[in-house]
Amino acid sequence: MPQGCLADISLAARLSKVLSVSGDHLCWWYTHPTPHLRRGGPSTNAEAKPSASSLNVGDRLRELGLHARKGLAQHFLVSAGILQRILHAADLQPDDYVVEVGPGLGVLTDSLIERVRQVVAAELDEELAKALQARYAGKSNVRVLYADARQVPLDELVGPEQPYKVVANLPYYAANPIVRRFLEALHPPTLLVVMVQREVAQRMTAQPPNMTVLSIGTQVYARGKIVASVPPGAFRPPPEVMSAVVRLEPYAAPLVKAEDVEGFFALIHAGFSTPRKQLQGTLVHALKKSPGEVSALLLEAGIEPKRRAETVTIPEWQRLYEVLCAHGS
Repeated sequence: MPQGCLADISLAARLSKVLSVSGDHLCWWYTHPTPHLRRGGPSTNAEAKPSASSLNVGDRLRELGLHARKGLAQHFLVSAGILQRILHAADLQPDDYVVEVGPGLGVLTDSLIERVRQVVAAELDEELAKALQARYAGKSNVRVLYADARQVPLDELVGPEQPYKVVANLPYYAANPIVRRFLEALHPPTLLVVMVQREVAQRMTAQPPNMTVLSIGTQVYARGKIVASVPPGAFRPPPEVMSAVVRLEPYAAPLVKAEDVEGFFALIHAGFSTPRKQLQGTLVHALKKSPGEVSALLLEAGIEPKRRAETVTIPEWQRLYEVLCAHGS
């Protein structure tokens, strides 16, 4: 993409004004958080079939000296089968350094410390963090922090030169901002294997004609695929929704240059502001140009004006952004 396009034409600022959004609202990762949902979403009273091999949550809570707290709506992974799928997808090696977000009862943590050189786990629940710190006090290759992974400085988790992987069962309400932090970091992981709500995993890995802002936001930084669908019965207590394990492999460099990120994603948000409408009509409003002018710009980028945003590939969006920059649009 042309150097300095954003500074020259202020595309992001003008699109932001048209869309009446700014700051995080312009970013691909923005979602409305749902407080108090730790993992797996809201609990359900429906019976969930237990996995063939599962950990007894009561036993683990007693082992850690804790009591289940209904107010936190916590959902803990107990399926041994899903645990193995996560470990396999992470392709763990003896020299690996792993960051785990939300270790919970330590089910995944136990398996990680048996397989890798170092594990750093960030736990938002202070009581759980203290219990895990006590549990692993004699282990030299694990460190548990009482920290919010959305805010803790990343250099407290991993050194600037240390290659690392992220392996985690993420809380639904914080999954997008956590994934975003690692993908956009100056020192990103070599691999992320994370559990998220299945709908989110599907959007992250979607292809045309089912693209979304989240699809593009994820795939600008990483190649992704769903490695396992996870039923409610894999958690205790079971949530109401399906989960999925997604594997994200960050590129050596993002597909969009750092200086173009703001303008590029302003264009993406403009294109998806009315996703069921044709791009021509949507961008007429965002760019404040005539239908004929917008049609000409789209055709120059190789995009049929009657297409909808969800059908457009990332390379096509990149070409459109370049065309807009070239025309000072």
